[in-house]
Amino acid sequence: MADPDFPYLEDSERIDFPDPENANNDGILASGGNLSPGMLLSAYSQGVFPWYSKDDPILWWNPDPRCVLFPSHLHVSKRMERRLRTGRFILKSDTCFREVISSCAGIKRTQEDGTWINTEMIEAYCRLNELGYAHSIEVFHESELAGGLYGISLGRCFFGESMFSRTADASKAALIALSRASAGLGIEVIDCQIATPHLLSLGAEEITRNDYIRILEKNLQFPDLKGNWKLFD
Repeated sequence: MADPDFPYLEDSERIDFPDPENANNDGILASGGNLSPGMLLSAYSQGVFPWYSKDDPILWWNPDPRCVLFPSHLHVSKRMERRLRTGRFILKSDTCFREVISSCAGIKRTQEDGTWINTEMIEAYCRLNELGYAHSIEVFHESELAGGLYGISLGRCFFGESMFSRTADASKAALIALSRASAGLGIEVIDCQIATPHLLSLGAEEITRNDYIRILEKNLQFPDLKGNWKLFD
């Protein structure tokens, strides 16, 4: 829950988060604030992301280790390659961002009680999409949205937030599509936040927080890839 007394930061404004070394053993670095554009962009540029439950204060995380996917390390199984070649999936980008994030919110997760993507977060990230910072990859099957992912783009980094799948392998198809489009976009690293077997099977890996911060510092020196991404037209 946002702090009503905390100032609203426009996307041109920035705030400094505490030193990453101050994070606790779980990776929680700070609490409070709000989800205004400047606050969120400040967080991602410093390796921080929000994750909290409904009615709790906003918690800001900077875990160690960090899960990342370098597009050049992408691993696609032969079975998945065959499935992609069938043409059963139609790929699009930035055509229905709100539907993607709402779908991510509606997916029941193993070992999670409810969803952390509440209305407050949906509206905040939709605003970042309107400003050109947040993007979605959409996977359609038989004219229906079958899966997808969304995240934030800054410099040569993509900060993945969540993905969903209503059809087998649809979320994998979305991440594969993003990874393969990264060369043209100039994206060097996809932040996956926390490792899962699903992510690791696609070539994601865990690195130290210090290494992650160094990668950010290097790749955030480049211009942001703002605007509507038309990757698959």
